[in-house]
Amino acid sequence: MYETIQVLHSYWAYLVLLVLVIAVINAIAKSVGKKEYSPKDFRISLFTLIVSHIQLLIGLVLYFVSPRLQLFSELGMGGVMKDAVNRLYLVEHPTINIIAVALITIGYSKHKKKLTSAPKLKTIAVFYTIALVLFLSRIPWSTWLS
Repeated sequence: MYETIQVLHSYWAYLVLLVLVIAVINAIAKSVGKKEYSPKDFRISLFTLIVSHIQLLIGLVLYFVSPRLQLFSELGMGGVMKDAVNRLYLVEHPTINIIAVALITIGYSKHKKKLTSAPKLKTIAVFYTIALVLFLSRIPWSTWLS
């Protein structure tokens, strides 16, 4: 079960990154170009919100079925924090990615309350870009791309 969820989590991450990059580029390009916010922009930001939340749920399931989780009881928090790989998988990756999904959620919610195009697009651009940077900073690149 663990391996299946891990594969799903890894492949779904490609979709999340693709959609998030599209949302960020779209929002920045339309902001810079002073273009109007359209229903397409709404759908892009909503789809990004949905796929990132699905990824979060898959990741939480993966976290709690992971054999690594036992390391907390075996090594203690100090032991986990001393090992860079364990710290990445058990602390940094989940924490930063939960924050990134929260930022996507906040950005999406805030943009809906704006009345004109420029603030809507700027809100999406700022929050989604920060989330993208956070996601990219905590991907376990050595295992993900191999």
